Amino acid sequence: MPSQIKPFASEAESLQVDELTVENQTDRVSIYGSLIVTKDKKGLQHARELKAILDDVVAALEKEQALPDQIAIKPTDKVEDPWG
Repeated sequence: MPSQIKPFASEAESLQVDELTVENQTDRVSIYGSLIVTKDKKGLQHARELKAILDDVVAALEKEQALPDQIAIKPTDKVEDPWG
């Protein structure tokens, strides 16, 4: 079961698994939020979705011929706070 994103291929992909957010970028995949895997069918679905995402990330990294030891993370653009 492949995930709904192609890791490191786009700056515009994002998906949700419960309250967990996965953001795809060309130099990183960011995963943040909260995911509770309950001992039921919904929990199994969430676990499988998360596993598919991570399996795709690992596969994409393993395909790279010359992975550097570490990259410099590009800073994100600062957006002015519209409320203050």
